[in-house]
Amino acid sequence: MKAIYLIRHGESRQAFEIRETEIPKAGKNEVVIKVKASGLNFADVMARRGLYQDAPPLPSVLGYDVAGTVFEVGSGVQNLKVGDEVLAMTRFGGYAEYAKTQASGVVPIPEGFSPAHATALAVQALTAYYAAGYMIRLNPGDKVLVQAASGGVGSIIVQLAKHHGCTVFGTASTGKQEYLRNLGVDHPIDYTREDFYTAVRQKAGQKGVDAVFDNLGGKAFSRGLKLLAPGGKLITYGAASMNKGKKSGMINTLRVAWGFGFRSPVSLIGKSQSIIGVNMLRIADHHPEILKQCMQEVINLTKQKVIRPSLSQTFPANQIAEAHDFLEQRKSRGKVALLWDNN
Repeated sequence: MKAIYLIRHGESRQAFEIRETEIPKAGKNEVVIKVKASGLNFADVMARRGLYQDAPPLPSVLGYDVAGTVFEVGSGVQNLKVGDEVLAMTRFGGYAEYAKTQASGVVPIPEGFSPAHATALAVQALTAYYAAGYMIRLNPGDKVLVQAASGGVGSIIVQLAKHHGCTVFGTASTGKQEYLRNLGVDHPIDYTREDFYTAVRQKAGQKGVDAVFDNLGGKAFSRGLKLLAPGGKLITYGAASMNKGKKSGMINTLRVAWGFGFRSPVSLIGKSQSIIGVNMLRIADHHPEILKQCMQEVINLTKQKVIRPSLSQTFPANQIAEAHDFLEQRKSRGKVALLWDNN
């Protein structure tokens, strides 16, 4: 089978190599999937840049989500059989024609979804639901700030917030504000032209917002915390500001780390505020039953049309560099996926 290996850190054109390798074998409670589409996530970009601490050592195969057909089932696997059309979470290894994963992270593809579109329901929709539906409770009238609201995770958080009757502030780069309005964002903010902190403060008032969803980290995290109302919650699930393309490096990493700031929990207690970290790899590793529960809830919400994941663009698997550049340059409005011509 073919697999895309990350062989060095840096620019996408020099980072990847397509190699022939053996089809994996299913172990106990595992399945092997013949992949039709591999999803891309911003964590993949961070791993390519050498900025993601959970990434496996080089050379490695990235990829957290795939869609395709069950090729082999291991012992102990129930409710899955060869030939089933499925969506799956993978702990790396998704950039390949065949991928092995735990059966607990596999669900049927919803009716009407292509394999590429279905990948939006894995890491991104799962992260969004776990952050905005499982870890906190959103209430009608809550004011919510969503950073990178046009992205795969952010766009689904917006939809969940609107489903609960919230007023949503959403940030995105120039040209994506109409897209945000169509998603339901009440106050789209072009962060390249206006300061998001000032814009939210002016519209939300001195009380601030009830929830902040932050994938940027650094200074944006600290400023988001300052926008929280008493009883508010900040949910952090990334540090995308660490990635500055060719300018990424130790100096920028230290700058972002410093931007997070150092604070005592006493200040949080005084305002009854919370900071919640989300890392779906840790949930998959230590709480597979929660992962499966959340995946099923994402499928249910999709069937109910509460969430409508967006497929931004697809690329043939041999255009992995172009796909990474598209995602890294923040051109996407939803999910980016690779297609495998192996059928």
